[in-house]
Amino acid sequence: MSLHPRAGQSAQHSDLVLIPNLITAYYTMHPDVVDPSQQVAFGTSGHRGSAFAGSFNEDHIAAIAQAICDHRATKDIQGPLYMGSDPHALSAPAWSTAIGVFAANGVKVTIDVEFNSGMGHTPTPAISLAILMHNKSLAANDPARADGVVITPSHNPPKDGGFKYNPPNGGPAGSDITTDIQNRANAYLATALQGVKTMHVRSAIAASTTGFINYRELYVNELKNVIDMDAIRGANIRIAADPLGGASVDYWPLIASTYGIDITVVHPYVDPTWSFMTLDWDGQIRMDCSSPHAMASLIINRSNFDIATGNDADSDRHGIVTPDGLMNPNHYLAVSIDYLFNHRDAWSPNSGIGKTVVSSSMIDRVAASLGRPLLEVPVGFKWFVDGLVDGSLGFGGEESAGASFLRRNGEVWTTDKDGIIAALLASEMLAVTGISPSQRYIQLTEQFGNPVYERIDAPATREQKATLGKLSPSDVTATELAGEAITSILTNAPGNGAAIGGLKVTTENGWFAARPSGTEDVYKIYAESFIGSDHLSAIQNEAQTLVNTTIG
Repeated sequence: MSLHPRAGQSAQHSDLVLIPNLITAYYTMHPDVVDPSQQVAFGTSGHRGSAFAGSFNEDHIAAIAQAICDHRATKDIQGPLYMGSDPHALSAPAWSTAIGVFAANGVKVTIDVEFNSGMGHTPTPAISLAILMHNKSLAANDPARADGVVITPSHNPPKDGGFKYNPPNGGPAGSDITTDIQNRANAYLATALQGVKTMHVRSAIAASTTGFINYRELYVNELKNVIDMDAIRGANIRIAADPLGGASVDYWPLIASTYGIDITVVHPYVDPTWSFMTLDWDGQIRMDCSSPHAMASLIINRSNFDIATGNDADSDRHGIVTPDGLMNPNHYLAVSIDYLFNHRDAWSPNSGIGKTVVSSSMIDRVAASLGRPLLEVPVGFKWFVDGLVDGSLGFGGEESAGASFLRRNGEVWTTDKDGIIAALLASEMLAVTGISPSQRYIQLTEQFGNPVYERIDAPATREQKATLGKLSPSDVTATELAGEAITSILTNAPGNGAAIGGLKVTTENGWFAARPSGTEDVYKIYAESFIGSDHLSAIQNEAQTLVNTTIG
């Protein structure tokens, strides 16, 4: 991946999206239903697209919302549908379209009581928490159970929109659900929305089926049950919280006032152009709190605080900045696991650790030292949901800076990623242990080794990507990788046997995983070495040769 010459520099006027044009495109452009790129496509985080590209328009949202209504009917879900959205420009019109469809179908939609005040943006974890609290005492088949939607493309650029569904378990929907919703939605698109019910947004808000909730107060008041807020306050930790213009923008001030902790909110406002951002690695405005380029303005001021944190637009991801700089997401996952399982005495001794197949093997070594079971699953937070619900997982995390963990008493908190608690945990670590997460990671490397990790892209045709996604271990004939004997070849995750949609090859001191991109003509190579940078380069080079030879 080549670095843009202005990566990490402030956005200029020419970088900004024209919001009026974007909103106009949402309402006036209609998708070409025979073009796959303009159909509804649910990935690991719902449907995403741009109005300019004909992939996120009013037709899409009306079709998806009706498909969700149909899905709820087949599953006999009659409780409230908790609905939230982030500050992306396309989220507001999508919200209006969706509530019109939900209300016309008689769905009991619950929206943020603050939506008219400009403070109604709702983080993904707040929706997950509301669903789980409502369903806590309900049976798995009780018609009164709740579900939810979050209108967000996460950290994607300002021109994009996104729409994701969370079933009654509170987490990202599994592929059986998303496939059903996707197919139903595309069928509606193919018939010019025939059968889609709708009403005007004002009528929908006033409908007897529409309810209201203060997501912000609910979430903030419950935080003390998952994070030791008293320890943070007692240690006088100076915290900087950068919402990156996202949905947590009004949550951080309430957290500070509720718990009496020292939080400076950086960029305490919403701007749908995100003009205050520094450009990401490719010159795009992207609210990626794990990127040193997108987080440049916070990193440069890190010496003014004990802990500085960032969240993406829907606050399901975290970025942790200490006086040493921005932590690599894999590093922070490792220290979080190390800390939590040593400081949560009420957690079951059988609670395990969830990681994805492309996360650092440092996590494996930390888990082994703790004597905790490790669940290694394909990419996607949905694989951690059941374990977090029943407590068999104390922690689930992804290499892309997404994680959630149990309440302090060992009960479920959220089953979707929660960037706010992950950010606050860094301050709890410092308050309780007296050392920062980055300092603790150095200690872990002295104990377990110091891995080097990187993700790169390699070109591939659509046909090659399809082949990569369907490989079996027997398709790989190599016996060595970067001078070491291959110890395992995986196309299914060892934790649950689910297909990883690619290939993972491991040796004693390194590994790589290759997965096809869903949006570009490339495949992604994740690689790690416990020997050093030269060994990592050798793994990457040989990985590309191995994959190219295998997929033709």
